[in-house]
Order: sequence, then C-alpha cells, then structure tokens
Amino acid sequence: MGDTGPHTRMWRNGRLEAAGFPPSELPERLREPGTVLWLDLCDPREEELEPVADALGLDPVAIEDAVSSHERTKLDHYRDYAFLNAYAPEVTGDEMVMHEVSAFVSDRMLVTVRQGTGFDVDALVRRWDGGPEPPGAPRTVLLLYGLLDMLIDLQLDAAQALDDEADALEDLIFDAEAAPGREIQRRGFRLRKDLAALRRVALPMREIVNALLRHPDRTVPEALVPYFQDVYDHALRVGESTDGLRDLVANLMDTRVAMQGNRLNEVMKKITSWAAIIAVPTAVTGWYGQNLPFPGYGKQWGLAVSVALIAGSIGALYAVFKIKDWL
Repeated sequence: MGDTGPHTRMWRNGRLEAAGFPPSELPERLREPGTVLWLDLCDPREEELEPVADALGLDPVAIEDAVSSHERTKLDHYRDYAFLNAYAPEVTGDEMVMHEVSAFVSDRMLVTVRQGTGFDVDALVRRWDGGPEPPGAPRTVLLLYGLLDMLIDLQLDAAQALDDEADALEDLIFDAEAAPGREIQRRGFRLRKDLAALRRVALPMREIVNALLRHPDRTVPEALVPYFQDVYDHALRVGESTDGLRDLVANLMDTRVAMQGNRLNEVMKKITSWAAIIAVPTAVTGWYGQNLPFPGYGKQWGLAVSVALIAGSIGALYAVFKIKDWL
C-alpha cells in the first residue's frame, strides 16, 4: 500500500532527473525550462496545498474538492488545468473498500491527492516507469494515462472479485445444506450493495476518458489516442460487468425464493399424504368403536376384517402417493 508521502519527481525533456525532493522546491523547479513535476500528497490540509495553488493558480473550489472526502467521480476543466476525482476499489475477503484519489493536471505538473493510504502509489510509479513513451507525447498526459489505466484496472479487478463472489453465492443457493438462509441473505445483500457502489464510481469513468479524447483543446495527442482508447474499452467492460452482475444477483435471489416455494410445496405434499394415510385407520377404528352392532360384532373374524381393511387402505394409499412422488 502507499505510504503517507509526500512523493515528488521531476522530468526534464522526457528524462527523469530528480525524485524525493522537498515539496517546497516545486515553485523553483517549475521555473526551470523543460521541466515536468509530480507531487503526491496524502490527506493534506488546505494550507498544505497553498504552494501548489500559487504555482498552478488553483481555484478555491477545486482545492476544497481535493481535500474533501466522498466527492463524486468527475473531471472538471478549468482555465489552465483539469481536476480529476476518482476511486480505486479494493476487495479484501468479503469486504470492498473505496480509496479516493484526486488529481490536478496542468501542462507541466501533476498533483495527486489521496484520501488515506489505501491507494498504492508505489504501484503507480512502477506503472509509469514501465509504461509506453511515444515520441513527442507530453509527460503530464502520459502520467494521467498511467493513473487512469491503474484506476480502471483496479475497478476491473474488483468487478472480477464480485463475479467470483456471485459464483460462490450461486453454489450456496443450489446447495441448501451448505449455509443457512440468513447467511445467503446476508451475502446476497452485501453483494448487491458492493455492486451498486462499484457501478456508481465506475460508470462516470467512461465519460471522463471520452471527454479527454474529444476535448476541443486536444488534451490527448494523436500518438496517445490508442492508449486512451484502450482505457476507454476497459471502462466499458467494467460498466458491462457491473450491469450483468446486478441482473445475475437479482435472478439468483429470485431463484432462491422460487426454490423455497418449491421446497415448501414438497413438504406440504408429504404432510398431506401422511395425514391421509393416518386418517384411514382413524376412520376405521372410529367406526368399529361405535356402540352399535356391525358386521362381525363380537366375533373373531370381525377383528380380522378391520385389521385387513386398515392395512390394505394404508398400503394402497402409500403406493399411490409413492407413484405420484408425494412421499
């Protein structure tokens, strides 16, 4: 996982020249020609963003969005920079956690702001170092591509983890003895809740990447269009996965209700069948228990007839119910 930082890097003419320098040096390094800077902050206060705000001319509204939690997924274009807010989901066991990440993107600087240490900033740096570098591509756009690619890949991983959970839920539903009904209900509710949360943060990513590809100022140069198009395709996959999983989970829970109804019908058929079998000897013995003469009254063969009648009726009913698969 990422640490609390801060992290800094400087590129000059496409080459990495410095890393790990104090954030206080950012304004001076930004004045040097041909430099591109990256600053990463974890849980900053508004005053910690003042040097960056002065260097980039950040609006107070954008700064407030960056330090606030639970902002919606969005991409806002300002005069000299863009502000991105997105989420990196993480599924651990049976729990999904959202890690909020914001970014200010200008021509010569990228500032990432993390809410908490859940987002792995070291993995982001490794992705940058091993990522594509087409000739002439602006460094900040390459950094933005790496950030978006990682965020959407994490969302795709979360969708796959929820898909595996849906498969496990399906096994539980069709194996009635594997888990009690309360456990199935709890896991189904949690899965639907996680899918709704993932869908809420993942669907706007399609519009964000699409807006970057079609922005009038040509934010994404021609050399990087295929890379951003690939990110857009992954964002589409996340949306399709969440929609499909939502329908699947709804169908699974409906199937569980139908199976419960069928199981109840089977139980009622068995109870009714045994009640009918028990009713026959009850009727015979009740008839023979009346205080009035009947065929065979007071004779040995009368008892034999009653016993034969009971046994024959029970056997006949049992055979009929068994043939009909009621027992």
